[in-house]
Parts: sequence; structure tokens; C-alpha cells
Amino acid sequence: MKNIKKNMYSKLIIITFLSFLYLNKSFAENLDKISISGNLRITDETIYTFLPVKLNDEINQDQINKITKDLYSTNFFKNITIQFENGELIIELEENPIIQNITYNGIKSETLKEFALKDTQLTARSSYTEIYLQQDVQKIQNNLKQNGYYFSKVQTSIENLGENVINLIYDINLGNKAKIKKISFVGKKIFKDSKLKSVILSEEYKFWKFISGKKFLNEDLVNFDERLLTNFFKNNGFYNAKISSSFAKLINEEDFELIFNIVPGKKIYFGDLSLNLPTNYNKENFSKLNETFYKLKNEPYSINSIEKIIEEIDLLALYEQYEAIDVNIEENLVDNKLNINFFINETEKSFIKRVNILGNNVTRENVIRNQLEIDEGDFYNEILYNKSINNIKSLNFFKSVEGNVITDDDVGDKVIEIAVKEKPTGEIGASAGVGTTGESLGFFVKENNYLGKGIGLKTDLNLSSDAVKGSFSVNNPNFKDSDKSIYATIEATEIDKLKTFGYKTNRTGFSYGTRFEFLDDFDLGIGNKNYYQKIETGSNASNLQKKQEGDYWDSFLNFDFIYDKRNQKFKPSDGFRSLYSVELPVISDTNTLSNTYDYKFFTQLFDENITALSFYLKASNSISNDNIKLTERNFLPSSKLRGFKSGSVGPKDGRDFIGGNYVSAVNVSTTLPQILEENQNIDFLMFLDAGNVWGVDYDSSIPDNNKIRSSVGIGVDWFTPIGPLNFSLAQPITKSDTDSTETFRFNLGTTF
Repeated sequence: MKNIKKNMYSKLIIITFLSFLYLNKSFAENLDKISISGNLRITDETIYTFLPVKLNDEINQDQINKITKDLYSTNFFKNITIQFENGELIIELEENPIIQNITYNGIKSETLKEFALKDTQLTARSSYTEIYLQQDVQKIQNNLKQNGYYFSKVQTSIENLGENVINLIYDINLGNKAKIKKISFVGKKIFKDSKLKSVILSEEYKFWKFISGKKFLNEDLVNFDERLLTNFFKNNGFYNAKISSSFAKLINEEDFELIFNIVPGKKIYFGDLSLNLPTNYNKENFSKLNETFYKLKNEPYSINSIEKIIEEIDLLALYEQYEAIDVNIEENLVDNKLNINFFINETEKSFIKRVNILGNNVTRENVIRNQLEIDEGDFYNEILYNKSINNIKSLNFFKSVEGNVITDDDVGDKVIEIAVKEKPTGEIGASAGVGTTGESLGFFVKENNYLGKGIGLKTDLNLSSDAVKGSFSVNNPNFKDSDKSIYATIEATEIDKLKTFGYKTNRTGFSYGTRFEFLDDFDLGIGNKNYYQKIETGSNASNLQKKQEGDYWDSFLNFDFIYDKRNQKFKPSDGFRSLYSVELPVISDTNTLSNTYDYKFFTQLFDENITALSFYLKASNSISNDNIKLTERNFLPSSKLRGFKSGSVGPKDGRDFIGGNYVSAVNVSTTLPQILEENQNIDFLMFLDAGNVWGVDYDSSIPDNNKIRSSVGIGVDWFTPIGPLNFSLAQPITKSDTDSTETFRFNLGTTF
């Protein structure tokens, strides 16, 4: 019985389907005539081109529905009615109005207006549609939100000009910009709030930050902050770290709290790292990688380390002339250890047929192409392609950089398309500070991509209680596509100590030079410095100062040798940086030769710790056995010897500290575990400083005070509501009787 019912149902379904096909087929008729009415602006001939049928075609209901859909998709028509009777297709139309002009009220800035109207659809001389208007209003509001105008309102009105022509009017009320009153981090954040705030770009609103635009809520900037935080955690061992959400909570009428919800996961360490090569590769050529793998084992996971390994593989492969390779990574997480296999695959060789750069309306194409590791005519290499994209991103000229590789199906050659979106590259800022060493005020203006040529311009002015310094500099990071940077600087300095120490100096000069990567991680700098200096003295000046009163012209040739193996330039936690600098006199009354060596080493002794060791040495002497000028004598930087007053250590001529021909310093510092759980904005560190200032070339009767000075103490970095406060408590251990000590030192500064 059950099978009989099943057969009956099957037959019924088949009969129904066949009946539908028959009825649909029976409806089909030949199209003998097309009649169009209601079209005033669009010609019949134009409408015919939109129709998916032509005379003598068979037509049914499905085709009529398609005709209706296709005509609506043109956006030319407001209403469409279609009938098919006795072989005649009757189309009745009502056209959409034409927009003659569009007026935007309420936005005075042309730059902001251009950004607000980005990607809108309705334009002058286009057809007006209600749905496009609603989409454009939403798009304008979203664009304004990206610029911090979260309270903007957009209203529209239509002016009817007759004959189905209109003017469209937008009345835009920007409202106040949405301020970031507070930035909070929730979840298992691991690090202190002050540390996480230093990672992101958004910053809390303060009334004195009248220049910075980062204090306003900006959707694009918040998204970028999420990526910065994610990468920060991944570079500190948190392999599965993610920012599960970030949102802005309205506090009052115009202030928001920006909240990042952090899910770091457990800390992961590198386990076994191995390299798998094709059978025809010589393993000895890649033996250097085994040293890298050995050093990384049991170290915290870091995406930067992975990128460096891939880059090292790429360089070794290219050196051995394996042009077309690809690297795949196989990861296996066991407990808290990540085992990684790097598979090198020799890919089929294909040439790069063309590289297209898109979207660079400001930046010149050669600036972008200079960052490419591969170019037209080269073998395509996946690693070098990815490195090229990263190089372009590192310029920091673009909001986004997207790459796409297209394969020519006929010959297998590659076409690379790189699409960029420009962003503003200028900066303006100011700083203020007060402390035991005096007060200071600074101001700067920067342009990082002048005229789209990748040239950097900077001008700054710094004022303190007894000095004024100003400069203007130009830097071209890739002069004439040579991979060498050149720079030029004009500067002026005035130091007025007539009342306190009886002298005043004015120095104006210019310098120029070049810097380039000579070897991996090793930079070489060559430059020339030229100064005109005037020294004035008063009645209370020392004998040395009075002897050196007058005008001077000096020219020096300088060389810088920099070997940088830090894991990152900003707040490094591993590696070292070694700098040796020498200044050779070219034109000089005193023929002063200066040598400087500065070495800094960074490591982590435990989680959340940064320990640093530094060594500093500088020597200045006349190669013609003259006495070097007062302004050429050396003083220890205040950060190198805490516990002593700045500039108040070493030889003295009367009551004036005159500095020495030689200075040296050794510094050790280590950050401490979090002491105050409830305060996330305070960091503590312990330090040991030792230094010396000695050597008096102009008067052998003056004691050179060649004695090691040392101190131990604790430092505090406190991110206060009005800016970063740094202070230290230091206790001198060894000193000279003539030195001036300073147990407490502080500095409070901020940026606008």
C-alpha cells in the first residue's frame, strides 16, 4: 500500500511539472511590434538597446519580467508598466528627473567636503533616484564619522525647475567633533595601560592638545589601532592574540570613551624550527639558518622573527640564484610550544610582464617603484613581491596598499597591480616641559612627502631658559633612485649665560650629507658641517672665555658608522645599536678632532622587563696642539649621570664648570614588576650610572678632576593627565669634592 501511494505522488509531481511547461510554452508568442510611450528625454532607439528581445522573437512571462528588471536597472525611469497583447509589446514609462545642480551647504573646508562626498552616486546631469539619495546621505554621514563628526546631520531638499529637471540641495550640520575623553583596555590586557596607550595612535583629549587631530574619534584610526595592538601582543609571544571588539561609549553630549577588549590567549614559545628543501638544493648553502633556529628556540613567539626568517631564506636563495621560490609555513602547536616547518618550493619560472601602480594621485610613481624588490622583466618571486608591498606600506604615505597578481593564461607571465589610497602626510606639533633643569617650549612642522616626491621637510624651534635653537632640514631618502638618502640642514643657536657665567655665544651654520645601507643592518653616513660662531664675554667671564672672545668660521667632515640589530627602533626589548662618529676639521682655528662612540644593548630578564646596558665615550682634541674652543668642550648628557646637576661635573675654572676634553659613561637600568596594581600609568626602574669628565688642555694648573662619578637610584615614568612626568631619586656613590649633586630630578612635558 505504501509503494502504491508513493508511485501516485511521483506521477502527480511529473504531471504538474509537464502542465507548467505546457502552459508556459502555450503563452509564448512571436513579438510583432514594440510600442513605447512616456519617454521624453530617452529616445526609442536608446530604449531598444536595453531590451533583451527583438522583433520576431518568441516572448513569455519570464522575458517580460526580465525586460522590466533591465529597464529599472538603467536608473532612467521612475515607473515602468509593460503589457503584451496580440503580439504587441506595450511599454509605458515615467522618467526620473534630471539633476541640473547639486548644492552642499554647511561644509567650508574643500578638503573635508571632498572626503565627505567620496563614493557618492548622484551627480549633476545624472538621473535622480530616491534610493540613491538615501544611500548617498548615509555615505556622507559615514565619511564624516571617519573624520570625527559623529553628530553630523544631513537634510535634503529638491527645487523643481519644471520639465522634469530639479536642483538637489544638501544641508549639512557638522556638529561638534567627537572627542576621545578616555581610552580604556578591558579583558586580560597583560600590559599596563600606559604601555598600551603608547602602542596605539589615538589619544585622549586634553584642552592644550589644540593641534593634534588624534584626540578625535576616527573609525579608520581605531581600526588601525586594533591592528597595532594585535601585532604588539603577537610580537610579545601571544600567538593567538586578538582584539575581540573595540567600541566607543558615549559619555556625554560630545565625549566618548574608547574601549579595546583584549583577548591575548596564553603565551607561546618557539619550539623546534626546521627547514625543508627541494632535493636538488644544497643544504650547506642554508646552514646559516640553523644558527637562527637555535637562538629562537624557547624564545617567545614573534611575527617579526618569522618575517626575518623568511627574508633570510629569500636572500640565501637569491644568492644561490634560485630566482623562483615560494615559502610555505606549517605550524604545530603543542601545549605552549610552536613547532614550525619552513617548506621551500621551487615554483615554475614566469616573467613579470607589467607592473601597474593605481591610485597615486599625489605620490609620484617613481617613489613607489623605488620600493619594489622585483620589476618588469624579472622572474616572479612570491617572497620579493610580498616584501615590495611591505616596503610601500612602510613609507607611511598611504591609507592602504593592496596588491594583486594576474597570470597571463597564454604564456604564464605575471601582471602585478598595486592599488594605493593616499592620506595626509603633514604633521604639526608642539611640546612644553618644566623640570629641575629648567623650562622648555618647542614647536615643529613636518611634511613627509613634499610634492609627492617622498622628500621630507622639517622646521622646528626650541626655547629654554638660557638658549634658543631653530633649524630647517630637507631629506631625500632615495636621491635619484640611488638607494642613498641625502640631507641638508640650516640651524641657528644662541646660548646666553652673560649674567651667570659671563659669556654668550651665537652659532649659525649649515650641514649636508648622505646616509645609506652599506651592508645588512650597517649604515654609513658622510657629511659636512659648517658654522659661523660669535663669542661675547662680560666682566665675570673666566680667563678662558675672555681669551676666546671673537668670531670664528669652522668646517668639519663627519663620518657615522651605525650597526643596528635592535628588534625595533621604538622602545626596543632585544638587540643592540652601535654608533661610531668622527668629526675631522677642514677649516678651523683650533683644528678640533672629535670621536664619539655610543653602544646600547637591550634584553629581557623576565616577562614585562626591559634591561638596558649602555656605554658612551667622547674625546675632543686639537690635532695642531691648540686649545679647543669653549663650545667644543664636552659635557656628559644629563641622562648619562643622574644624581649630579647637569653640566656641573668635572674641571672648574674658578666657579665655572668648563667641561673636559674627554667624557665617558656606563649605564645599567632595568624595569621593575608592577608595584601598584590599581595604577596602570606608572612604570618603575632601577639604574646604576657611572661617568667621568676630565682633561684641560688650555691650562695645566687647573685640576682635571679625573675621577669616576657614580650613582644608584630609582626612576619613575608616570603618565599623568597633563602629560608624561619623569622623575628620579639618585644617591651618589663616588664623586669629586667640586661636583654639584642633585638627588631629585623631574621633567614634565606634553605634546599638543
